[in-house]
Amino acid sequence: MNLHSRRLLRLATCVPALLACSTFAFAADFIDLRDAGPVQGNAEAVRDKIALCSACHGPDGVSPVPTFPSIAGQPAEYMYWQLVEFKREARPESPMTALVATLGDQDMRDYAAWYAALAPARPVAVEGGNAERGATLFREGDATAGVPPCQGCHGVDASGHPLAASDPRYRLYPPLRGQHTAYIAQRLKDFRDGKYMLTSNDHIMHGVARGLSDEDAQAIADWVQGAK
Repeated sequence: MNLHSRRLLRLATCVPALLACSTFAFAADFIDLRDAGPVQGNAEAVRDKIALCSACHGPDGVSPVPTFPSIAGQPAEYMYWQLVEFKREARPESPMTALVATLGDQDMRDYAAWYAALAPARPVAVEGGNAERGATLFREGDATAGVPPCQGCHGVDASGHPLAASDPRYRLYPPLRGQHTAYIAQRLKDFRDGKYMLTSNDHIMHGVARGLSDEDAQAIADWVQGAK
Protein backbone atom coordinates (compact mmCIF):
# COMPACT_ATOMS: atom_id res chain seq x y z
CA MET A 1 0.00 0.00 0.00
CA ASN A 2 1.50 3.33 -1.08
CA LEU A 3 1.51 6.58 0.90
CA HIS A 4 -1.52 7.98 -0.94
CA SER A 5 -3.57 4.85 -0.22
CA ARG A 6 -2.58 4.90 3.46
CA ARG A 7 -3.71 8.49 3.77
CA LEU A 8 -7.06 7.66 2.17
CA LEU A 9 -7.51 4.71 4.51
CA ARG A 10 -6.82 6.91 7.54
CA LEU A 11 -9.33 9.45 6.22
CA ALA A 12 -12.02 6.80 5.81
CA THR A 13 -11.50 5.35 9.28
CA CYS A 14 -11.77 8.84 10.79
CA VAL A 15 -15.19 9.54 9.26
CA PRO A 16 -17.20 8.19 12.22
CA ALA A 17 -15.16 10.29 14.64
CA LEU A 18 -15.57 13.39 12.50
CA LEU A 19 -19.31 12.81 12.42
CA ALA A 20 -19.40 12.53 16.20
CA CYS A 21 -17.86 16.00 16.49
CA SER A 22 -20.37 17.59 14.10
CA THR A 23 -23.68 19.19 15.00
CA PHE A 24 -26.80 18.00 13.22
CA ALA A 25 -30.50 18.55 13.81
CA PHE A 26 -31.33 14.85 14.09
CA ALA A 27 -34.92 13.67 13.78
CA ALA A 28 -36.42 11.62 16.59
CA ASP A 29 -36.10 8.43 14.52
CA PHE A 30 -32.50 9.14 13.43
CA ILE A 31 -30.41 5.96 13.14
CA ASP A 32 -26.79 6.15 14.29
CA LEU A 33 -24.85 3.44 12.45
CA ARG A 34 -21.38 4.24 13.78
CA ASP A 35 -21.44 1.26 16.14
CA ALA A 36 -23.68 -1.04 14.09
CA GLY A 37 -22.88 -4.70 14.58
CA PRO A 38 -22.91 -7.67 12.20
CA VAL A 39 -26.19 -8.74 10.61
CA GLN A 40 -27.03 -12.42 10.45
CA GLY A 41 -30.00 -13.97 8.73
CA ASN A 42 -31.29 -17.26 7.34
CA ALA A 43 -31.11 -16.99 3.55
CA GLU A 44 -32.97 -20.29 3.09
CA ALA A 45 -36.01 -18.81 4.85
CA VAL A 46 -36.69 -16.53 1.87
CA ARG A 47 -35.64 -18.82 -0.99
CA ASP A 48 -39.28 -19.17 -2.12
CA LYS A 49 -40.19 -15.53 -1.47
CA ILE A 50 -37.96 -13.57 -3.82
CA ALA A 51 -40.17 -13.62 -6.94
CA LEU A 52 -41.59 -10.19 -6.17
CA CYS A 53 -38.11 -8.75 -5.55
CA SER A 54 -36.93 -10.21 -8.86
CA ALA A 55 -39.31 -8.03 -10.87
CA CYS A 56 -37.12 -4.99 -10.17
CA HIS A 57 -33.82 -6.48 -9.02
CA GLY A 58 -33.58 -9.54 -11.25
CA PRO A 59 -33.75 -13.23 -10.28
CA ASP A 60 -30.02 -13.20 -9.55
CA GLY A 61 -30.05 -9.79 -7.85
CA VAL A 62 -28.70 -7.99 -10.93
CA SER A 63 -31.34 -5.46 -11.93
CA PRO A 64 -32.64 -5.43 -15.53
CA VAL A 65 -33.90 -1.87 -14.95
CA PRO A 66 -31.16 0.81 -14.94
CA THR A 67 -32.94 3.02 -12.40
CA PHE A 68 -33.14 0.18 -9.86
CA PRO A 69 -30.01 -1.04 -8.07
CA SER A 70 -28.36 -4.39 -8.50
CA ILE A 71 -28.29 -5.82 -4.98
CA ALA A 72 -26.47 -9.12 -5.49
CA GLY A 73 -23.35 -9.34 -3.38
CA GLN A 74 -24.16 -6.30 -1.25
CA PRO A 75 -23.13 -6.85 2.38
CA ALA A 76 -25.93 -8.07 4.64
CA GLU A 77 -25.30 -5.12 6.95
CA TYR A 78 -25.85 -2.61 4.15
CA MET A 79 -28.92 -4.42 2.80
CA TYR A 80 -30.54 -4.78 6.20
CA TRP A 81 -30.20 -1.12 7.12
CA GLN A 82 -31.45 -0.04 3.70
CA LEU A 83 -34.60 -2.07 4.31
CA VAL A 84 -34.95 -0.56 7.77
CA GLU A 85 -34.63 2.90 6.25
CA PHE A 86 -37.35 2.20 3.69
CA LYS A 87 -39.59 0.89 6.46
CA ARG A 88 -38.97 3.89 8.76
CA GLU A 89 -39.33 6.59 6.10
CA ALA A 90 -42.19 5.03 4.09
CA ARG A 91 -41.17 7.04 1.00
CA PRO A 92 -44.38 7.55 -1.01
CA GLU A 93 -42.53 7.64 -4.34
CA SER A 94 -40.80 4.29 -3.83
CA PRO A 95 -42.27 0.87 -4.67
CA MET A 96 -40.19 -0.45 -1.76
CA THR A 97 -42.48 1.25 0.77
CA ALA A 98 -45.40 -1.13 0.28
CA LEU A 99 -43.11 -4.15 -0.04
CA VAL A 100 -41.36 -3.67 3.31
CA ALA A 101 -44.44 -2.55 5.25
CA THR A 102 -45.30 -6.06 6.39
CA LEU A 103 -41.76 -7.33 6.90
CA GLY A 104 -40.58 -8.07 10.42
CA ASP A 105 -37.04 -7.51 11.61
CA GLN A 106 -35.99 -11.13 11.05
CA ASP A 107 -37.50 -11.07 7.55
CA MET A 108 -35.27 -8.13 6.65
CA ARG A 109 -32.22 -9.92 8.01
CA ASP A 110 -33.09 -13.02 6.01
CA TYR A 111 -33.50 -11.11 2.73
CA ALA A 112 -30.23 -9.31 3.42
CA ALA A 113 -28.47 -12.64 3.92
CA TRP A 114 -29.95 -14.04 0.69
CA TYR A 115 -28.71 -11.22 -1.53
CA ALA A 116 -25.37 -10.96 0.23
CA ALA A 117 -24.62 -14.55 -0.84
CA LEU A 118 -25.15 -13.88 -4.57
CA ALA A 119 -22.42 -12.99 -7.07
CA PRO A 120 -22.24 -9.22 -7.66
CA ALA A 121 -22.96 -7.52 -10.97
CA ARG A 122 -20.14 -7.47 -13.50
CA PRO A 123 -18.79 -4.12 -14.69
CA VAL A 124 -20.05 -2.96 -18.10
CA ALA A 125 -18.34 0.07 -19.61
CA VAL A 126 -20.54 3.07 -20.48
CA GLU A 127 -20.22 4.13 -24.11
CA GLY A 128 -20.04 7.85 -24.75
CA GLY A 129 -19.91 8.79 -21.07
CA ASN A 130 -17.27 10.68 -19.13
CA ALA A 131 -15.71 7.79 -17.24
CA GLU A 132 -12.26 9.37 -17.32
CA ARG A 133 -13.45 12.37 -15.32
CA GLY A 134 -15.40 10.00 -13.07
CA ALA A 135 -12.30 7.94 -12.33
CA THR A 136 -10.41 11.05 -11.27
CA LEU A 137 -13.22 12.18 -8.97
CA PHE A 138 -13.64 8.71 -7.50
CA ARG A 139 -9.96 8.24 -6.75
CA GLU A 140 -8.78 11.79 -6.07
CA GLY A 141 -11.87 13.90 -5.39
CA ASP A 142 -12.00 17.60 -6.26
CA ALA A 143 -10.40 19.82 -3.64
CA THR A 144 -11.64 23.00 -5.31
CA ALA A 145 -15.25 21.84 -4.94
CA GLY A 146 -14.76 20.29 -1.51
CA VAL A 147 -15.42 16.79 -2.82
CA PRO A 148 -13.38 14.01 -1.14
CA PRO A 149 -12.31 10.86 -3.04
CA CYS A 150 -15.01 8.18 -3.12
CA GLN A 151 -12.42 5.42 -2.77
CA GLY A 152 -11.89 6.37 0.88
CA CYS A 153 -15.11 4.51 1.77
CA HIS A 154 -15.88 2.41 -1.32
CA GLY A 155 -12.42 1.08 -2.21
CA VAL A 156 -9.97 1.98 -4.94
CA ASP A 157 -11.79 -0.22 -7.50
CA ALA A 158 -15.26 0.47 -6.04
CA SER A 159 -15.52 -3.07 -4.65
CA GLY A 160 -15.98 -2.00 -1.02
CA HIS A 161 -14.15 -0.58 1.98
CA PRO A 162 -10.77 -2.24 2.62
CA LEU A 163 -11.71 -2.95 6.26
CA ALA A 164 -15.12 -4.47 5.47
CA ALA A 165 -13.97 -8.05 5.98
CA SER A 166 -12.85 -7.38 9.55
CA ASP A 167 -15.27 -4.71 10.80
CA PRO A 168 -19.07 -4.73 10.19
CA ARG A 169 -19.26 -0.94 10.39
CA TYR A 170 -17.42 -0.70 7.08
CA ARG A 171 -19.78 -3.16 5.44
CA LEU A 172 -22.32 -0.33 5.62
CA TYR A 173 -20.41 1.41 2.81
CA PRO A 174 -21.67 -0.49 -0.25
CA PRO A 175 -19.53 -1.83 -3.07
CA LEU A 176 -20.42 0.20 -6.17
CA ARG A 177 -18.52 -1.62 -8.91
CA GLY A 178 -20.83 -2.63 -11.76
CA GLN A 179 -23.81 -0.68 -10.43
CA HIS A 180 -26.11 0.96 -13.01
CA THR A 181 -24.97 4.44 -13.97
CA ALA A 182 -28.54 5.82 -13.91
CA TYR A 183 -29.06 4.60 -10.36
CA ILE A 184 -25.74 5.91 -9.02
CA ALA A 185 -26.14 9.34 -10.65
CA GLN A 186 -29.59 9.79 -9.11
CA ARG A 187 -28.47 8.63 -5.69
CA LEU A 188 -25.58 11.09 -5.69
CA LYS A 189 -27.93 13.94 -6.62
CA ASP A 190 -30.39 12.89 -3.90
CA PHE A 191 -27.64 12.82 -1.28
CA ARG A 192 -26.33 16.17 -2.50
CA ASP A 193 -29.79 17.69 -2.17
CA GLY A 194 -30.34 16.24 1.32
CA LYS A 195 -33.25 14.06 0.25
CA TYR A 196 -32.34 11.16 2.54
CA MET A 197 -31.10 12.10 6.01
CA LEU A 198 -32.29 9.32 8.31
CA THR A 199 -28.95 7.70 9.19
CA SER A 200 -25.45 8.80 10.11
CA ASN A 201 -24.24 7.43 6.78
CA ASP A 202 -26.80 9.59 4.96
CA HIS A 203 -25.26 12.63 6.65
CA ILE A 204 -21.79 11.50 5.60
CA MET A 205 -22.93 11.14 1.99
CA HIS A 206 -24.64 14.55 2.05
CA GLY A 207 -21.33 16.11 3.07
CA VAL A 208 -19.46 14.19 0.39
CA ALA A 209 -21.88 14.93 -2.45
CA ARG A 210 -22.92 18.51 -1.77
CA GLY A 211 -20.12 19.90 -3.96
CA LEU A 212 -20.98 17.74 -6.97
CA SER A 213 -22.48 19.19 -10.12
CA ASP A 214 -24.98 17.12 -12.09
CA GLU A 215 -22.24 16.52 -14.67
CA ASP A 216 -19.74 15.26 -12.10
CA ALA A 217 -22.33 13.01 -10.46
CA GLN A 218 -22.98 11.49 -13.88
CA ALA A 219 -19.25 11.12 -14.56
CA ILE A 220 -18.72 9.19 -11.31
CA ALA A 221 -21.68 6.99 -12.18
CA ASP A 222 -20.29 6.36 -15.67
CA TRP A 223 -16.99 5.17 -14.23
CA VAL A 224 -18.57 3.05 -11.48
CA GLN A 225 -20.63 0.97 -13.91
CA GLY A 226 -17.51 -0.13 -15.77
CA ALA A 227 -14.99 0.16 -12.93
CA LYS A 228 -11.78 -1.85 -13.37
